[in-house]
Amino acid sequence: MAAPIRLLIVGTGGMARNHAEAFAAIAGVQIVGGVDPRAEPRAAFCAAHGIPHGFSSVAEALAWGGFDAVTNVTPDAAHHATTLPFLAAGKHVLCEKPLATNAADAAEMADAAARAGLVNMVNLSYRNVPALQKAAALVRQGAIGTIRHFEASYLQSWLTQDAWGAWDKESQWLWRLSTAHGSKGVLGDVGIHILDYATFIAGHAVAEISCRLATFDKAPGGRIGDYLLDANDSATMQLVLDNGALGTVAATRFASGHLNDLRLRLYGDKGGLQVLFERGTSRLLGCFAPDLQTALWSEIDCPPVPTIYQRFIAAIRGEIAPDPTFARGAALQRLLDSAEDSAARRGLSLPIARESPPA
Repeated sequence: MAAPIRLLIVGTGGMARNHAEAFAAIAGVQIVGGVDPRAEPRAAFCAAHGIPHGFSSVAEALAWGGFDAVTNVTPDAAHHATTLPFLAAGKHVLCEKPLATNAADAAEMADAAARAGLVNMVNLSYRNVPALQKAAALVRQGAIGTIRHFEASYLQSWLTQDAWGAWDKESQWLWRLSTAHGSKGVLGDVGIHILDYATFIAGHAVAEISCRLATFDKAPGGRIGDYLLDANDSATMQLVLDNGALGTVAATRFASGHLNDLRLRLYGDKGGLQVLFERGTSRLLGCFAPDLQTALWSEIDCPPVPTIYQRFIAAIRGEIAPDPTFARGAALQRLLDSAEDSAARRGLSLPIARESPPA
């Protein structure tokens, strides 16, 4: 029997609970430690999940060294500084999205992981959506021919109602509206997901991007307590893919009536696909010959897919190739940086450096 994989969880905030529960459910995985500079949350997290060791810093955990792999669930701005020491120490790393908060840091992380030859993955959680994986497979099989046009959107509405909590009173929402608290707005928070959703399925890299961002009045003086509400609330982008296909990508927190929905419509010269993730359920619709003549769309069966947590462990065991890797996270960060640059220039279309097709 293979030796157990000993896992360290870095960061013990809200998302860390999902990681702890998911990894604990995988046979042969032992969660051996948690890292957080805050003593009380660290102790409570370790107690809640039966984790035997707690550490106040990355350095303290590395000095102990009794682990094989790391799942990094720290805040976005901490990913770069906390991940690099683990790679240098020869530890496999799964990192929450975004990989970093700028393209230079993300590239440094991807380069370090590649040089180390370690399993490195970024948690683009919608890769776990069955309809996304099935759609990508159909595109690669040529089911819709050459892609010419696409429309993608990530729709949230927590700024118009409080289904997830009182956004104007709770810090877990307020920080996402304030650049001084580390937020890059809806573009940085969920824009990365919809960009990955669209381009991974399409199977083409982005050649050119333009972007407009909007921040709306949400409180008197644009401030609630210590939070200056200056992060973007809505983003619209136009993308040109490396095969010349043209499409739009949008993300917003003002989509009243949508809690957390992703949509993609992808059109080729032989057919079309609609990839939907709405109310926590995914669906895939297709229109192919001979139904193109009558524009008849049919639902396509989508088998379950393994989670990112299962894939990370399988990659460490050598059973599959890691995917999505830090290289993909770095490529997406380049898109986000270019989108911000474009918005600062009132939507100027900017070229993107050539990269490998999304994987």
